[in-house]
This record gives sequence, structure tokens and C-alpha cells, in this order.
Amino acid sequence: MKLTTILTGYFKLDGGAMFGIVPKRIWQKMNPPDVDNMCTWAMRALLVETAERRILIDTGIGNKQDEKFRAHFLPEQTGLLFTSLEQAGYAPNDITDVFLTHLHFDHCGGALWKDETTGEIAPTFPNAIYWTNEPHYRWATTPNAREKASFLAENFQLLYDLGQLRFVEVQPNAELYPGFGIRFAYGHTEAMMLPVLDTGQRIVVYCADLIPSQWHIGLPYIMAYDVRPLITLEEKAQLLGEAVQKEYVLFFEHDPGAEAAVVAIQPDGRIAASKTGPLNAFL
Repeated sequence: MKLTTILTGYFKLDGGAMFGIVPKRIWQKMNPPDVDNMCTWAMRALLVETAERRILIDTGIGNKQDEKFRAHFLPEQTGLLFTSLEQAGYAPNDITDVFLTHLHFDHCGGALWKDETTGEIAPTFPNAIYWTNEPHYRWATTPNAREKASFLAENFQLLYDLGQLRFVEVQPNAELYPGFGIRFAYGHTEAMMLPVLDTGQRIVVYCADLIPSQWHIGLPYIMAYDVRPLITLEEKAQLLGEAVQKEYVLFFEHDPGAEAAVVAIQPDGRIAASKTGPLNAFL
């Protein structure tokens, strides 16, 4: 199994929303905000290559949204999705599978792409199977008021209508393919999926929005976006405990600098990053 980071662009989110109850005087030293209290975050996908499959995990924000949306989130360099794939040696037609951790716009918006000339919207990866799970899809298509602005039907409904969107089964020890395990999480949103990737040398966990950055390793660092923050707390503690014991590599989707980290127990008993850096430094 070969893993390659695919940077899809950057966007901005309110620092208070991203760091939850942590005071600004603490988090502003980590990711300094602009005058509007907005912090820059990456949208970092991951390409998983096996002998038979080329699987892209998440797709970034895409290009379909209007100027009002763009004024809120200020997406930048969204075309990096294609540039990063090209640098990895592939074109969109080469992708066999697109695994969507969840259907919030910054994770699945690039699944469908708008032709800037004709306005036509079509699957970005025409030969790919797109994967979600049924409980999460039902949650996304009948959203609660808290998440309604994050679930945009134009990012996934056409995939379902075309028959390109399929459901993985929600069960313990789920796998998409051999070596590509799936861990389900319920704190951030319903049935978010975290890929657990066995490279043969290390286990890499794609943390999605359970631990979106190196700063969110700390247990109190829980986003205000999470629908069940106390469940997030439990899920983080369980994953981090396993990461220490089994020496997992944690891959960060939104950290603006660090792609990945390994963690260790500190003298005071906290679990914290012992090393951060590019993913290939750990493989």
C-alpha cells in the first residue's frame, strides 16, 4: 500500500468555532486569526494505492458554491486537487474509488465539479465508486438545523442519482478493501468514517474531523461544530490511547502545516504529539 498526500486547497473558519471552549488567548498562539477572527485551514485528502485500486479519501471543497458562500469561507487554491493528483502521477479518470469520511461541504464538495464555461456539474472522478454509509447519508439528506449549512445536496445528490454512490456496512471491524479498515465516529456527526490504513509497516489513521489538527490532540480541544461533544471526547480518548499503544500515525486533514504525528504519554499524564511532520517522514 502506498499513501500520498493530496492537498486540495485552503479555507477559513472562525477560530472560536474550531477550538470550542479553549480560550482565544491560548489558541491564537497556535493558529493566529485575522482581524475577523478567521483562521486558515488546509483541506488535505489522501491517495491510497494498492495493486488494484487507487482510492482518494475526501475531495476538498470544490468549485460549485456561489459568491455568498465563498465570502463566508474564503476558499483558496481549490484547483490544487488536480495539481496534486498530477504530481502523484494520476488524472481524475484513474481514480477507482472516492471514500468520503462524511458529507460536510469541505470534505465532499470536490466530488462533483462544475464546468466553468457551461455550468454543467458532473462527477469529478467519472470512473470511481463513491463511498459513504447509509445512516450518514440519511442524516445528511434530512439535516438538523445545526448542520444544515454544512450538508449541501449539490455536493452528493447527483452521485446518488447516477448510481455512483454506494454504502459501506456499518459494523465492527469494517473494511472497504483488505488493509483499508473503517472506524466509525459519532461525536462530530452521525457515523463519520475514519480510514485505518495498514501499510505493512505502520498503521495510519486518517483522523478527519475527530482530530482535525495537531492542536486538537488535547482532549478539551473539541470543535463547536460537533453535534455530540462528549461523545467526541470519549472517541478521541479511545483513539489516542490506542495510538500510543500501537504507535499509530495520525493524519490531519485540516492542519495548515503538519500532515501527521505520532503521540506519546507525557510526564504529566497527558497524551501529546511527540513528533509532527510530513506523512512520508513516518513511513
